Amino acid sequence: MTRVDGTEVTTPSTRELTIRGVVLGGLVTLVFTAANVYLGLKVGLTFATAIPAAVISMAILRYFRGHTILENNIVQTIASAAGTLSSIIFVLPGLVMIGWWTGFPYWITVAVCIVGGVLGVMYSVPLRRALVTGSDLPYPEGVAAAEVLKVGDEAEDGGEGNRQSLRAILVGSLVAAGLSLVAATKVILTDVSVYFRVGAGGSMLGASLSLALIGVGHLVGITVGIAMIVGLVISFFVLLPTLTWGDLTGGKELSDVVSDTFSHDVRFVGAGAIAIAAVWTLLKILGPIVRGISSAAASARARRGGDRLELTERDIPIGIVGGTIAVSLIPIGLLLWWFLDTTQVVEQRPLTIALTLVFVVLIGAVLASVAGYMAGLIGSSNSPLSGLGILVVVIASVVLVLVHGRSGDPAQVLGLVAYALFATSVVFSIATISNDNLQDLKTGQLVGATPWRQQLALVMGVIFGALVIAPVLDLLNAAFGFSGAPGAGADALAAPQAALISSLAKGVFGGGLNWNLLGLGAAIGAVIILIDEVLTRRTTRLRLPPLAVGMGMYLPMSLTIVIPLGALLGLFYERWAERAGGDVAHRKRLGVLMATGLIVGESIFGVVFAGIVVASGTDSPLAIVGKGFADWAEILGVVVFVAILAGLYKWTRRLAQ
Repeated sequence: MTRVDGTEVTTPSTRELTIRGVVLGGLVTLVFTAANVYLGLKVGLTFATAIPAAVISMAILRYFRGHTILENNIVQTIASAAGTLSSIIFVLPGLVMIGWWTGFPYWITVAVCIVGGVLGVMYSVPLRRALVTGSDLPYPEGVAAAEVLKVGDEAEDGGEGNRQSLRAILVGSLVAAGLSLVAATKVILTDVSVYFRVGAGGSMLGASLSLALIGVGHLVGITVGIAMIVGLVISFFVLLPTLTWGDLTGGKELSDVVSDTFSHDVRFVGAGAIAIAAVWTLLKILGPIVRGISSAAASARARRGGDRLELTERDIPIGIVGGTIAVSLIPIGLLLWWFLDTTQVVEQRPLTIALTLVFVVLIGAVLASVAGYMAGLIGSSNSPLSGLGILVVVIASVVLVLVHGRSGDPAQVLGLVAYALFATSVVFSIATISNDNLQDLKTGQLVGATPWRQQLALVMGVIFGALVIAPVLDLLNAAFGFSGAPGAGADALAAPQAALISSLAKGVFGGGLNWNLLGLGAAIGAVIILIDEVLTRRTTRLRLPPLAVGMGMYLPMSLTIVIPLGALLGLFYERWAERAGGDVAHRKRLGVLMATGLIVGESIFGVVFAGIVVASGTDSPLAIVGKGFADWAEILGVVVFVAILAGLYKWTRRLAQ
C-alpha cells in the first residue's frame, strides 16, 4: 500500500494485538527493564530495547502459525517501554541520596511510573499527526526498527532483493556485535580520549567507537550531524577552555579539572541552550499540534457518524485521551498529598498541590512535545532526557521557592527538595514515554500498523515496566547503595544523573545555583535560532536545527562526534548510489539496512552483556587483559574501528552492484 505522501507501507492484517504478543512483549519488558535499571545506575546509560525486542519477537513468533509483521511490531512496542520508563532512575534515587527515603516504597514507585507513563502515551496521541505523519523528521531508530521488521517478514518470501536486504542487516549486526564482544574483553578499547591544555585552560578530544552511533548518524543525515558538530565546537573549544582558565594549578590533574568543569558547568550551559531551543521548537510545532488535535477530534466524530477510516489513521479517540488525562490528576493529587504529609511542610499545602497539578499538565505537555521531537531528530537512545530532567527540577524548585520562600528550617528545606524531586519524577515519566512512543508510531506508520493498538500496547508496556522497577531499585540499593547517600560504601552505584538533579534542587533552595550558566546557554541558543531562521529563509538546503546544536553542547563528546561521522559516511554512500545509476532506491536501502544492522547488533549485545554484568556482579566480566594494556588497546581500537568502517561500506557497495 502507498500513502498519499508516497510512503510505502505493508498491507494491514487483522492479526496484530494478540494475547501471545502481549505476553511475549511483557516478558521481554521485565527482563530488559531490570537490565536497564542496573546499567543506568552503574554508568548513567541505558540501552534502546525496541530493536532487540523486534528481533527476539521474530525469532520466537516465526514458530507460531499465522504470525504477522504487525504482531511483531506490537511486541517491540510493548518492550520499548523498558528502555525509556527505566529512565526514571535518573530522578527517583535522588530521594535516597538526599537521605529522605531509605528504600523505594513499592506501590508509590509503581504508581508514579504508571500515571506518568500513561500520561506520556496520552500526550503523544495528537503529537503523532504533528510529528510523525505530518513531519519530515528522520526518526532513525523508528526507521531502523521498521526495516528490521520488514526484512524479517520479506525473508520468508525469497527473491534476490530480499536476500540482499537480509544479508545487509545480518552482516551489519554481526560485525557490530563482534566489535562489542572484543571490546568487552578489553583487548581493544572503544572509548578513547586525550586531554590537552589551551593556554591557561584545558579541553579534550574523545570518541566512543560505537558502530551503533555510526548507524544513527547514517540515518539522521548530514544536517543534524553538522548541527551537533557546531554544538560540540562551542562546548569543547570555546566554553571548556574559558571556564577552566587558571584552574590548572596546585597539582590538579588536567583530566579531573576538564571532566568536572564539563559535568558541572558546561552541561548547564548546554541545558540552557536546550531549554530555549525547546521553547522555540514548541512554538514552531504548536500549529501542527493544534491541527493534530483538531484532526483527531474530526476523526472521532467521523467514526461516531459511521464513516470508515483507514486502520493506519485510527488513534485512541481524543475524548478518551482528554478524559484519561483529567482522571489521572486524581491519583497524582493523592500521591502529592501523601508525600507532603510525610514532610514538615505545613503551610500552603492545597496551593502547593494545585500548582503542582498545573505544573504536571502544562510542563508535561511541553516536554512530551520536545521529547518527541528529540526522538525524531536523533533517536530515543541518544536523546538527552537528563537535560530535560534538569530543566524540570529547576522549574519545580523555583515554583516552590516562590510559594514557600526560603526557610531557615533544615527539615522544611529538605522536605521541599524531596517534594520537588517527587514531582519531577512524574513529569519526567511523561517525557520519557512520549520520547519512545513517537519513535514506535513511526515504525508503525512504515509497516502499516494501527495507531490505537500501538498506543494501547505501550500502556501495557508501561504497566509491565513499572511493576519491576521498584523491586530492582530496592535490590540494588540494599546490595550496593548510591554514592552520596547516608551509609553508602565503596561499591555504591554512581547514579550520576540522579546525583546531579538532586544537587540542583538543593542549589535552588539554598541559593547556590549558578543561573548565569543557564542564561549563557539560553543566549547562545537564541543566536543559533536566529541563524537557523536566516538560513531557512535565504537558502533551500542549509539548516542549523537549534535543538540538535543544544544536544551537541550538552552530550559528552564521545557520543556527539561519532554521529556526525556516520552522517558524513552516509552522505558519501548516497552520493555514490546516485552516481552509480540503475536502481538507486535499492542501493540506498541497502545502505540504510547495513546502518540498521549496526544498531541492531550493538543493541542485542548490550542486552546480553547487561545480563552477564548483573549475574557476575562486576563491571568487566569478560576482560582478559589488565589496565597495563590500555594504551595499546586504545590504538588497536582506533585501527580496528576505521578498518571495519572502510570494509563495511566497501562490502555494501559491492553488494549493491
